[in-house]
Amino acid sequence: MLTLFGDPAVWLPLVFAGLMGLAILIYVVLDGYDLGVGLLFAAADPADKDRMIAAIGPFWDANETWLVLAVGLLLVAFPAAHGLILTALYLPVLVMLIGLILRGVAFEFRAKVKPAQKGWWNGAFFAGSLMTALSQGWMLGFYVMGLNDTPATYGFAALTAVCLAASYAFIGATWLIYKTEGALQRQAVRWARVGLGFLVLGLAAVSVASPWVSARIFEKWFSLPNFILLAPLPLGCAALITGVWIVLRHLPTGSDRFAWVPFAGAVGIYTLAFFGLAYSFFPYVVPEKLTIFAAASAPESLMIMLVGALFVLPAIIGYSAFAYFVFRGKATELRYD
Repeated sequence: MLTLFGDPAVWLPLVFAGLMGLAILIYVVLDGYDLGVGLLFAAADPADKDRMIAAIGPFWDANETWLVLAVGLLLVAFPAAHGLILTALYLPVLVMLIGLILRGVAFEFRAKVKPAQKGWWNGAFFAGSLMTALSQGWMLGFYVMGLNDTPATYGFAALTAVCLAASYAFIGATWLIYKTEGALQRQAVRWARVGLGFLVLGLAAVSVASPWVSARIFEKWFSLPNFILLAPLPLGCAALITGVWIVLRHLPTGSDRFAWVPFAGAVGIYTLAFFGLAYSFFPYVVPEKLTIFAAASAPESLMIMLVGALFVLPAIIGYSAFAYFVFRGKATELRYD
């Protein structure tokens, strides 16, 4: 069985790298929009906040499952990389976990406390969302710069922290455009227009920094024929950004016909950017230090874990798809009875 697809020391790490990448991409898209809605709490009218919570309420628990899956796969499939990455990113991981806990507690308590206390929990929900988004952006920047402790790395990590938080706010606004109507939808369109600019800034920063810090990544992107073959990735991303910007200029419409387009465009932009990043760093799981093959667990262990993943992954996909199907359409009044 182990040798069914060739050398298991080659194909099993590739399979687990693919599964981990899939989990990260889905997490960034799905939890990205509900973190973004939390960030937009700071600018929202108090009367709209219950409707914003209703727009993400049925999904946010399932969305965070993908983060657990991604970190779990890193731990069991690439334990050496898990140790190196978590050692370098211990503090931002701690901030992220505190933020996620604060979000979860505030999410429940804001609905159960007296009206006079609700504002405190709304603030806690925003603070938890901000801590989570900024810490994830900091980790992305630190990873792109090779996990090196230099002033340039800290500066770049600070930039990506702000840009990722703003891009989460952007995709959160596109989700609200799709799930709401009326004044809140019009406000979400204005938020999305601002957030799109920060998303472009973040993409540009990562696109410049990655080949700048690594001659290997520069060679992968700018040597021929790679430069021509990879051109569809940045060109496709630019086309999607332009398309989303044009649609946002004409939303909302009376029929609400194209309200789904900005979110679909955001998913496309995130997906293309992720594939570009994955291509840049492959086969390294720790930039320029440790490949997926050197970091992988023993093939026998990976095979056992693969059997488990074949049961767990469809279950997560199944209940996530079911939740999105049941709660499709516009968000309704927030009720807990």
